[in-house]
Amino acid sequence: MRPGRARAFCLTGILVLAAWLRLDDLGSRPMHADEANQAVKLGELLERSRYRFDPYDHHGPTLYYLALVPAWLRGEHSLAELTETTVRLTPALAGTASVLLLALLLIPLGWTPALVAALLFAVAPAAVYYSRYFVQETLLLGFTLLTLLAVVRWRATRADRWIGVAGLGLGLMQATKASAPLFVVVAALVGLATRGLRDERRSGTTESARAPGTLRATVLALSIAALVAGVFYSSFLTHFAGLKDAVATYLPMSGRVSGEAGGHDKPAWYYVSLFWRQRVGGYVWDQTPFLALVALGGVEVIRRRVRTEWRVLVYGLTLACCLSAVPYKTPWVVIHLLPAWCGLAAIWPARWGQRGGWRAGVALLVVAGVTVWQGLQVRQAVFLRPADPRNPLAYVHSSPDVKKVTALAAKAGPGPIKVISEEYWPLPWYLRARAEVGYWPTVPANCDGALLLVSPALAGAVRERLEGRYEESYLGLRPGVVLLVFRRLPDPP
Repeated sequence: MRPGRARAFCLTGILVLAAWLRLDDLGSRPMHADEANQAVKLGELLERSRYRFDPYDHHGPTLYYLALVPAWLRGEHSLAELTETTVRLTPALAGTASVLLLALLLIPLGWTPALVAALLFAVAPAAVYYSRYFVQETLLLGFTLLTLLAVVRWRATRADRWIGVAGLGLGLMQATKASAPLFVVVAALVGLATRGLRDERRSGTTESARAPGTLRATVLALSIAALVAGVFYSSFLTHFAGLKDAVATYLPMSGRVSGEAGGHDKPAWYYVSLFWRQRVGGYVWDQTPFLALVALGGVEVIRRRVRTEWRVLVYGLTLACCLSAVPYKTPWVVIHLLPAWCGLAAIWPARWGQRGGWRAGVALLVVAGVTVWQGLQVRQAVFLRPADPRNPLAYVHSSPDVKKVTALAAKAGPGPIKVISEEYWPLPWYLRARAEVGYWPTVPANCDGALLLVSPALAGAVRERLEGRYEESYLGLRPGVVLLVFRRLPDPP
């Protein structure tokens, strides 16, 4: 087989593996509260063709608008018709595309490390897990990789089409999440910090401080980016106040960066801790073989001092330091570290494989072993225990109990369903097919209804105001949060 065909065959196999892990059985895991919240917003966009960016409590609009496509293709035109599989298709497809983008981005390292990195990224547990989440993070990562690839290709070819792609990628990044500028700044700093290093593929030459046409390309790309982001934030030119809100969102975001917002504050080592071995109640989580391969790649990069490899190392380290320095942390952000870390993990086995003989065999065994080990972690975290509180990726996840709510609502008799609780997400998603549903953070004057879901703190006051006969049971919302279920019984004959 010719080398070109062999590479295409390997890359196709990797993409098939990535797609299977990200698309298989998408609807089985219960909806996380954040997913449900965003799915309800998608339902509003489907039903009313209306979207308004919320600068205080939500991220950008690309997730909702792109999710319209699979909803339309699957014949779902309202919130009640939407399914878990449909809403999760958008991030799952974006996660699969990211594997391809990473392989193309790392080709300057050589085809072997690019393919190995893509393979490790395809089976990375966090990348798989959060590609199956209806949140913005996987889209932001995909658009970031697209932008970086466009910049790399423009520097190599000086073709204007890559300026357009870079501008498109930048605009989509900004329209996805307000943290997008962080990745742009980190990439720019990495380029400046490594420009004096030699390039192995150009006979040891170094990169000039300012490439011809850089200023023009930058201005043009930023103009395209502003146009793309503006179209999304203005709800496709129907709500221009969204442009102001796109800037206003940085005020509440500053509270998260400084730690004033609270709620999700974690220590600096939190993201790295998602990779090392931990055992909780018999659940063993361990990605230390992958970490070891990343460390070996880092040592190889430092020893060789080749610019393309150093850019991967410096980007991975700089981004890790920036994300770790922010007190506000959520686990899905860790996926932004994976492309660079997978690139580093691919360098050592690729270099050993080039030496041939027994070293090539060792390199192949190491890559195969780490891939299988990561696959076992994916099986456990993604398919067997995706909502288990011991799973480090299942962050304050909804209990499997919440899936019973749909059946409870279907069996409930005529009358309203009342949720009387300080916390209730993701219940609006599971009650989306019922017309008469109300939510109260305090006890209302009239508590009677076909079905009541009540927090324990308010249950006593609710019982005092009930006039009919009710059957009581319990429902787990998420770890540490339980609701009482009051199901109205028929009146006696």
